[in-house]
Amino acid sequence: MNSYYVAFLLLFSSAFWQALESPQESPRLASRPTQKSGKTGAANIIFQSTDGGQTWQDISHGLPENAQADEFIEKNNELYLRTGNGIYHSKPSSPAPYWQKENFPAERGSIAPGKNGVFAYNYQDGQFLKKINGTNLWLPTYTNSQEKQVRTVFETSGGAVFIGSDRGLFKSTDSGKTWQHVHTGGWVIKMVESNGVLLATSQGGIIRSTDDGENWDVVISEGGVGIAIERINGGFAAISYNTQSETRRVRTSYDGGKTWQPIDANLPASFLTSSIVQVGDSFFCGHPAGIFRSLDKGKNWKLVVPSINGKVFNLSVSGNVMYAILRSGGC
Repeated sequence: MNSYYVAFLLLFSSAFWQALESPQESPRLASRPTQKSGKTGAANIIFQSTDGGQTWQDISHGLPENAQADEFIEKNNELYLRTGNGIYHSKPSSPAPYWQKENFPAERGSIAPGKNGVFAYNYQDGQFLKKINGTNLWLPTYTNSQEKQVRTVFETSGGAVFIGSDRGLFKSTDSGKTWQHVHTGGWVIKMVESNGVLLATSQGGIIRSTDDGENWDVVISEGGVGIAIERINGGFAAISYNTQSETRRVRTSYDGGKTWQPIDANLPASFLTSSIVQVGDSFFCGHPAGIFRSLDKGKNWKLVVPSINGKVFNLSVSGNVMYAILRSGGC
C-alpha cells in the first residue's frame, strides 16, 4: 500500500507543477490571429473567424509569401483575393484552405462580387470579365461601356448595373447595352444596398439614393472622402474622413441613411481606421492598433486582437464568418 501511495503523490506532484509551468492563454492572446504550427509558406495575410471573433485561423497557405492583400471578396461560399495583378481563389469548405491563382486572358487589377458571379476589371482600360458561378470560365462582359479609370461595378437586386469611375457613376438598365451618367461628383468606389436604399463611398463623402440610383445626395460630408460603407442589422455603418480633425470618423444610421450618429467617442482617433462590420450583436472595427470590439453598438470599445507588424486589419463578413486581411496603411 505504501508503494502505491508514494506513486500517487509523485504523479500528483508532477501534474501540479506542469499546470503551474503551462498556464492557459488569456482570452486576449487566444484571440490573436496566429498561424497553425507545422505550416510553411505564406502567413499573416488573411485570417478567418467562425466564432464571432473569439478565435482566428490563418488561411494564407497557398498565397505568395509576403504578398500584399489588396482586395478580398466572398461569393457563394468561395473566396477571392487580389494581390497585385494576381487573383487567387479558395473554397473555405475544403479540409485545408488553399489558394490557387486564377487564369485570365489578360491582367485584371480589381475584383467585385456580382449577383451570379464575380467580376474582374482593369482600372486603366475599363474592360470587364465575369466568372459564372460553377465554372472556371472568365468571359468578357459590359463590352459597350466606354468608361476608363474604373473603380467598381455593382449589380442591384432590381437588375440595374452601376460602374463607378473617377468621373462618377454610370448606370445601365439593359444589361450593359447602354449607360447613363447619373452622378458626377468625382470617384465612387464602394456601394451597398438595403431595403430600396443605395449608399456609396465617394470623393465627396457618403452619398445616398432612394430612386434606384437616378439621383444622389451627399449624406456625410466633412471635407474628406468616404472610406467604407457596410450593411448592419437594421441599418448601415460608414467611415469617412474629417479634414478638420484629420481623422476617420465612424457612424451608424438606422433610418435608411438619412441621419447618422457617431459611435467612435471611445475609439482611439486615427486617420487609418479601415473598416466597420457587425457579427451577431457585436461591432468590430479595423484599426491601426488592431481589431476593436463593441458589445453595446459603439458606446464602448475594447481591443481584442493586437496589430501584427504595424499593419491594419481590413474586415469583412459573410453570414456569421468574419475575415480579416492585413494591409499596410489600412484601406
